[in-house]
Parts: sequence; C-alpha cells; structure tokens
Amino acid sequence: MKHRVVIIEDNIPLRDGFAEVIKATDNFELINCYDNCEEAIERLKYDNANIFLMDIELLGMNGVEGTKRIKKASPKANIIMVTVFENSGIVFEALCAGASGYLTKSISPKELQDALNECVAGGAPMSIKIAKMVVSSFQIKPSKIELSPREKEVLSLLSRGNTYDSIAEQLFISRNTIKFHLKNIYIKLQVNSNIEAVQKANKENLL
Repeated sequence: MKHRVVIIEDNIPLRDGFAEVIKATDNFELINCYDNCEEAIERLKYDNANIFLMDIELLGMNGVEGTKRIKKASPKANIIMVTVFENSGIVFEALCAGASGYLTKSISPKELQDALNECVAGGAPMSIKIAKMVVSSFQIKPSKIELSPREKEVLSLLSRGNTYDSIAEQLFISRNTIKFHLKNIYIKLQVNSNIEAVQKANKENLL
C-alpha cells in the first residue's frame, strides 16, 4: 500500500519538481497539490493523505498555522516543512505546531525520497543545515553534547534493533513521545536519521 502525499507549495516549478520525485517512487503516491492551506484543509477527508510537504510562507494562512489545523483534524498526519527559511525561531515554531521534519528547498531528489522514507518509518527528517543552525543558536558544541536520561534510553533501545512500538511498550510512552525525543536527539547530535544518531552517539560515548 502506497503512502498518500499532498504538496502545499505556491512555487509552481518547485511544486512540479517535488511532484515528479514522488511520482518516480514505488511506495509513495501523489494525491493532490495546492498553493494554499485553506483549500488543502477543506479537502482533508477527500484526499485522506498521511504525508504533507508544507511550505511555510504562503498567501493567506501560513504553513505553521496550516500545520496546527491539519494536526488537529488528522493527528496521525506527517507534515514535513520544506522552506527557504533558516531561522531557529521559525523552525521551533513549526516543530511545536506538530511538524514531523524540516527541510530546505535546496534538497536533492534523493534527499527528499530519503526524508519521506524516514518520516513513514517514524523518524523526524531534518536537513543537516537546519540541524546545525539550531544547534548553533543554542551554542552547543560537539564536545559538550548532552542527552537527557530518557533520550539515552530511546536511542539505546533503538541501537539494539527495537521497533518504535517495542520502545513505547518498554518505556510506557507513546510513539509520538518517541518521535519528540528523536527530534531533540537529531538537533543535539546534528544528524538527520536514526542510523546517524546511533553512530554519532556511540562516537561521542553518549550511550
């Protein structure tokens, strides 16, 4: 069964480019494209998508507010922000609104495919440039990386091959809570995948 994708982007060439990438995949299906959040929200039930590629700067309702509305109506939806903005405040606002990941519009087709796969696997895809920018805003240096006890537990279980459901059961937390911890881990370690997170944590002797 293919994952259903909706694109919300008012830049037509970019939107068409994303559409071609999605159409070329085997496990993703492009359901619809919109240039505004209002129309996409009106057709949520009709499209029944589980992944949204969302621009932030849109006419009318912006992407952050659109994310909030979509998550309220469809809590299980995965929303990946794709934008030219590289401002830590906007990044955090989008993630707090319920975004599953944050990518820059300069990503390659391969990077977009990887991000989609990471998202449906339960991860939180984030461009390395965005992760580094967020880390810099907190002045976190690689030699001073600190993971919380819970973040270490999640990453340790993940490194031993546990699934998200298994981790949730062992730690008595929800899948959404696991994804929240992974977002924080990605930011702190400056990585954008589970594999990279485990490798970096081992290299820094954090586990």
